[in-house]
Amino acid sequence: MRSASFSALGTTAVVAVTDDTALPDAHASLIARLALLDETCSRFRADSELSCANSRAGDAIEVSPLLAELLSVALRAADESDGLVVPTLGSQLRAAGYDRTYSLVRARDRWTVGGAVPASSWRAVELDVASRTLRTPPGVELDLGATAKGWAADDAARAIADATAAGVLVSLGGDVSVAGQTPDGGWPIRIAESHDAPLNSQGPVVAIAHGGLATSSTGVRTWLTDRGLAHHLLDPRTGRPTQTPWRTVTTTAPTCIAANVAAIASLLLGDAA
Repeated sequence: MRSASFSALGTTAVVAVTDDTALPDAHASLIARLALLDETCSRFRADSELSCANSRAGDAIEVSPLLAELLSVALRAADESDGLVVPTLGSQLRAAGYDRTYSLVRARDRWTVGGAVPASSWRAVELDVASRTLRTPPGVELDLGATAKGWAADDAARAIADATAAGVLVSLGGDVSVAGQTPDGGWPIRIAESHDAPLNSQGPVVAIAHGGLATSSTGVRTWLTDRGLAHHLLDPRTGRPTQTPWRTVTTTAPTCIAANVAAIASLLLGDAA
């Protein structure tokens, strides 16, 4: 196996392949795909398509095929998680202090938290996939941070495997998807809370032969506020960082997006997970 890594989407992106000759094409493909994803759905870029859509909440607008797909995935995740993993927490995340890329959030002084309100119902988001028409209720700010990376890992792994005929692993900050040929014994993955954990860090190693694996944690992406330490996993029922007995959850599933939704929902469910 050979791999390449680079910074993208505020995290570390990794692509690994079973065929040495496939790595340059796999690397270039993942870079291009993630650049397009960032242009489409970054909440921290004023020029992203998602930011433009948020600025027109209340209007019926036409969106690109990629944004329509990402929104469809996010709404399906909301349905399958019984409203726990939703795309309607943008304004709540901003009020909690996550209003810019995490490196800038972490470097900022103590944040004064605004009033928290539950997320607006995800069912009020109107999306017609066939016509690519979106209407978001006035005052609702969409955020795809809970689902976009998992979808992107699945999509990239499949596409690269099809193009190169190699076995492929794609990891986007711990959202892992594999496709194509499986190495003997499966793909070994060390479980860690942070994407930038040292390569020699301690932690369990698991192997997957297909599908996806995702890790979600309240121990990273934290920042100081006037109400104490906050983290990025908000409970849509309160609009505040979730209170949970779990620090870190790792799940596997037939796809990375399914694993990621399960990991986030488990943290939100607490003892009922």
